Order: sequence, then structure tokens, then C-alpha cells
Amino acid sequence: MSVEPEELGQSGEELAALLKAVRKRSGLSGARAAARCNMSQSKVSRIENGKVRPSLVDVEQLLRACDAAPALVTQVMTLARLANTEWQGARGMRRKGLDKKQLELAGLEASSSEFRFFLLSMVTGLLSTPEYIRASLAHIPGDHSKTIARKLERQQVLYDRSKRFTFILTEQAVRWPLVGPDALAVQIDHLASLTHLPNVRLGVIPMTVPTGPAPLNTFTVYDDRIATVELSTGVMVFRDPRDVVSHLEEFSHLEDRALFGDDARAFLGGCATALR
Repeated sequence: MSVEPEELGQSGEELAALLKAVRKRSGLSGARAAARCNMSQSKVSRIENGKVRPSLVDVEQLLRACDAAPALVTQVMTLARLANTEWQGARGMRRKGLDKKQLELAGLEASSSEFRFFLLSMVTGLLSTPEYIRASLAHIPGDHSKTIARKLERQQVLYDRSKRFTFILTEQAVRWPLVGPDALAVQIDHLASLTHLPNVRLGVIPMTVPTGPAPLNTFTVYDDRIATVELSTGVMVFRDPRDVVSHLEEFSHLEDRALFGDDARAFLGGCATALR
């Protein structure tokens, strides 16, 4: 099945209607279907009315409970996959206003308690100095004062001790010359200072450390429910638990190869000194 990026995440209503039709065709009441799936009847109702986005496991359980035919299972599972994957194109985000994206991220950060960031080629906004943030937006036309202000406001979440952060940066991300040498040294000093926060683990993978399969993208995992992957042309959002677990496994593999604590601070100090 060929899918355009814009179709991702837009199949929720169709999926809900199809699941309801499958259940009715099977002759099962909502209560009976819920009992077979070990779900509450209210959850089945919310799924069928499009109020809750079902996971692929939820969909599989409902189809099994209804004894759906193999061809129908394939059709519904394809829709479920689309409903659990979203594409946010860079051009669309710019049209809406990049400051609106910052509000969305702030909401996601407010509703999550554990964060895992893998940074392949640049420092993320939560860890950035004002000058680094300005430089990261310099190639995009327009006034970015609101976006910069909201990026800086979002950094306050790092000081919320009820939340836990793990950042893994490649050496390339640390050294990438987005700003001049003096400003980059200050940015690296800032990274080192954040390693002292009790709820923040910040690690660096030196270029000399073998990592096995090369990571292809920057990605973030929020708790164990959402993974986002950054591309040059936009962001992919994955809600299927199996996709999230795949990113958690990749993160764990990279985490094992990173320097943390005093080792990370010594490495970052060497990078900053080389720039001065």
C-alpha cells in the first residue's frame, strides 16, 4: 500500500468507524467484545467513537474477539498503523508559526515524566544558549523572537525534579560549528554545567567509540508512549508501542557507549578548550 506523508495520522475516524462495523457484524455487543479483550466497555466505546486512539495491540485484540476474516484484519491493521504514525512537515509548521510548535512541545513536556533524547548532529533547544538558538533559526526567513523566547521558556522544565532527562549527544553534535568558536565554547560549557542537575543525565559518545550500526536520525522518546524522529523536512511521530520500544532499545544501545558524569565533563572541557 502506497501512502503519502500527509495521510499519516489522518485515519483515526475511519479506523473507529470500521472497528465499530466489524464488531456489529460479528453480533457482539460492546460489553461482550470488551470482556473478550479484557478491556472496559467504556474504552471500547471511546475507541469506536474516535475519542481514544487505539494501539495496534488494542486493534488486534478487538479483531480477534470479533473473529474477523484475514483480509479484513489486513485492511484494519493498515489503517491502525497509519492512525498511530503522524507526519509533521517543516513547511506546514512554518506556515502555522514555529512558536506554535514550541507550545505543542511544552504541552508534551508537561504531560511526560521521563525523556530520552538522542542528538546526532546538533544540540537540542532544551540545552541551547540563546545565541545557539538564534543561529539554528537563521536560515528560516521571518521574525523568530517569539520562537526564541518560547524555546528559552521551555528550558525551565529541566529544573522540575519530578521529571527525569537523559540526553545522549554524539561528538559531532557537540562540535558542530553552528556558531563561531567563542560562542560554541560557551555552548559546550553550558552542556557541562547541566550535568550537575540531579534529574539530568547528559552523555557524550566520542567518535573513537565503536557504536555498531550507525544511528540515522535524532530522536526523542517521551515516557514509553511516544517517539519522535527529526528529519530535514519534518518530524515523524510514532505512537505504536512497537515503534516506541524499537527506539527505546536503540537508545539503550547508545547509552551504553556514552560518557557520563566526570568523564563527560572532562570530555566537554577538552572540546571547549580546543575552541579557545
